This record gives sequence, structure tokens and C-alpha cells, in this order.
Amino acid sequence: MELRQLKGKIVSGLFWSSLQLLISRVFSFVIKLILAKLLFPEQFGIVGMATVFTSFVQVFNDLGIGAALVQRKEENLREEHYNTAFWTGVLWAIGVYLLILFIVAPMAAVFYKEPILRSIIPVLSIGVLCSPVNLVHKAQLNKQMSFKKLALIDNSSSILSGILSVGLAYMGAGVWALVFHTVATIVIAMPLYFKATRWLPKFQWDKQAFKDVFGFGIYTTGTNFFSVLMLNLDYLLIGKLLSASALGVYTLAFVLTDTFRYQLTKMINKVMYPVYGKKQDEPDLLKLIYFKVVKYNSICLYPIMTFLIVLGEPFILGFFGVKWVGAILPLKILALSVMIHLLVNSHAVLIRGLGKARVEMRMQLIKSVLYVPTIAIGVIYFGIVGAAWAYVINKVMEVAIAQYYLKKFLNVSLTELLTAISPPLIASLVAFMVTYLLYTTGMHYFICAMALALSYSLVIWLMMRAELTQQLRGLMRLSKKKAVS
Repeated sequence: MELRQLKGKIVSGLFWSSLQLLISRVFSFVIKLILAKLLFPEQFGIVGMATVFTSFVQVFNDLGIGAALVQRKEENLREEHYNTAFWTGVLWAIGVYLLILFIVAPMAAVFYKEPILRSIIPVLSIGVLCSPVNLVHKAQLNKQMSFKKLALIDNSSSILSGILSVGLAYMGAGVWALVFHTVATIVIAMPLYFKATRWLPKFQWDKQAFKDVFGFGIYTTGTNFFSVLMLNLDYLLIGKLLSASALGVYTLAFVLTDTFRYQLTKMINKVMYPVYGKKQDEPDLLKLIYFKVVKYNSICLYPIMTFLIVLGEPFILGFFGVKWVGAILPLKILALSVMIHLLVNSHAVLIRGLGKARVEMRMQLIKSVLYVPTIAIGVIYFGIVGAAWAYVINKVMEVAIAQYYLKKFLNVSLTELLTAISPPLIASLVAFMVTYLLYTTGMHYFICAMALALSYSLVIWLMMRAELTQQLRGLMRLSKKKAVS
């Protein structure tokens, strides 16, 4: 019975998180595409430069306290934990913002020789002050698996901020339209979180409660630091060694590939993290759930990446124009890196859910040590194309590292993993060949894209018909029960 209830919560969570993705993430993604069409590569590059520096500082923003609250079992949490987490986060955020204002912003302006960064970075970092205010509320909603409320909050804030930022771009705000889009989403969400949870902090701070959450959170923070290092080192080097325009072009390629992958998997991971925490003592069940997560992540993303590899050139030129032509080759290479990454996607969240935050941090440290020289060599000698190929190499190494730990903790073999995701792998190969043949005969890329979607869907249906039918029946039964209740 408990397993059935958990399955129901997972399905419900995935439904609302999917709705959040479709409305919020896709809307935000489309807004960025519209802004790319209205603005220029160098303007995207300037914001990319600012984001590099703010990301390194913001990684320490919540000290991993939010993740600790979600992972910790309900019976081990007291009101003191929530109040302590709230005030620790707020006071820490104020200190971090002052660091950004007086040290990081001037340093970035000197490093890139772009004086405008002195103004952009403090504004872009307003989210640093706002995020900890939402920290406990988000943790409570995640822990309760209240993904409907989270979806409504995220959708409302994203839609409003997106509309306003496009309006600013049309009015000639330039780079500030991009800055506003990043900040407004967090600020608008603040009152919505308070309304959703009805939780108000009390002036309370408990030393033992701080130790309870900080002991877990410090390793999560370390993991996040190494993750941010790997996510931003290419931006840092491209902006410094090449130009703002080159960074803007690379940013667009990255937004269309790895950032898109991150947004989708973030949605699924948000649902699965509390599930992994609840079932951390049942390894066989976790293994089964993990294979499902990897498979369905791949089913969603493989056709998109296949489209970018085969039809990236006509898509970039047709939608964005010739000013973004430099993004075509990096786009195709980064799409390949995403397909490789999906072999072990969500592994870090699984290991964190098992309560092994220290191991997760160690994994990120190992990956960082391998990543830094690879990306540096790629950018220095081959520019943004070299950065993209370095990303592919590092994804291959990440698969090897992740597979080692998955084998150690859950006895997950590479053969089992490849078997689990064989439907999207085979479907992508078939779709690639069909689309490539049609495009080389001179067929319009829009018709080729439809052929890709049809061929991919057909192979998936033929290979997974029984499973997909069962999933659809389960969703229909769940919806009927909710309608009756």
C-alpha cells in the first residue's frame, strides 16, 4: 500500500513538474530565444561574463541547508531546524551580497576590462539576497512533495518576468533586459512562497539544529562549488581569452543543449530526490526507479539533440539569423555531449538521496580535476569549438566515474544501463539516418524535423508499446480517482 501511495505521489509530482517545465521552463527558454533574436552576441556575452563571477559566489549562498532539510527524515526534524535554517541563510546571504558588491564586481570589471560589469553584477546578484528567504519554504514544499504549489509559483514568476523582459528589450534596454529576466523571477516568487506554506519564521536559532543541517549541507555546498566550477570555467576562459561576442555565441549553443538538458532533468530530480531519501534503505527498489528515470530522461531529450545535430545549421540561420552562424558547430558538438551525459543522468541526486553527500562531493572533485585542464587546452588552442569538444571528453569521463560509484552502491552495471536506455538509443539512430537522408536530398528542414519526430516516435512505440500502454492506463486510473475524490 505504501509503495502504491509513493508511486501515486511520484506520478502526481512528475505531472505537476512536467506542467511546470512546459509552462515555466519552456516559456523561459523561449524568452531567451526571443531575446537572442532581438539582441546581439556581445550583449549575451557581457551577461555571461557577469554570471561566471556571481555563480562562484552564489554557490555558497544557502550552505546546502535546503538539501539537508529535504534529505532529513520528518521524525528527525523540529521547528528549531526550520527557524535556524532561515536565519542562518538570511544573515549569510547579506554577507555574500556585500562581498559581491565591494569585491567581486570590481574584480570582474578589471579581469574582463568591461566597466559595465561594476553595475550589472550587483543588480544580477539581488537574487542572492532573495533566495535564502525562500529556502525553508521550498524545502517544506519539496519534502511534502507539493509539486502543484511549486509549479504554480514557478510558472507565475517566470511568465511575468519573461513578458516584462521582452518588453524591455523592445524598448531598447539591451543588456539590462537579460539582467532583469534573471533577477525578476526570484523576486516575484518570494511572496508566493510565503502564501503557499503559511510558514513564518520565529526569532529562534539553535546550535544543535545548525549542526544537524550544516553537517550534511557543507558537503552539498562543496559538490555545488565543483559543479559550478565545471559549468563556468569555459565561460571564464572564452570571455577572457576570446571576446564577449564569442562568449555570446557559445552561450546560445549551450542554452540550446546542456542548459535545456539541465532544466528538464532538474524538474525530474526535484521529484525524485525526496523519493530517494524516503527509500534509501531499499537498494533494489532504488535501482529500478533509477533505470526508469534515466530511460525517460533520454526518451525526452534524445530526439531534440538528434534534431540539433542533423538540422542545427538551418535552424540557427533560419530562426536567429546569420549573426549567430558561429554557434552552429559548437551546438552540434554540445548536443552530442548531452546524449553522452544522459547515460548516467541524475546519478548525483541518487547518491545524495542515499545520504552520501560526502561521496557526491568527492565525485565532483575528481571530475573537476579532470575537467579543468581539458577545457583550458580546448579554449586556448581551438577556441569555442575546442571548448565544446572538451565538454564531450569530460562527459565520457563523467560516465566512467559515475558508473564506478553506481556499481559500488547499487550494483548497477553498464550492461544493465545500456539495456534500460536501448529504446531511445536505437530510435535516435533510426531518426538520424532518416532525417539525414531527407535533408541531403534537398528537403526543407521543417519537413525533415517532422520526419525525425515521426520516425523516433514510431520506434519508441514499437519497442515500448506494452510499458507505455501500462503507464497511460495508470495515469488514467489516477486521474479518475482524483476526479472522484
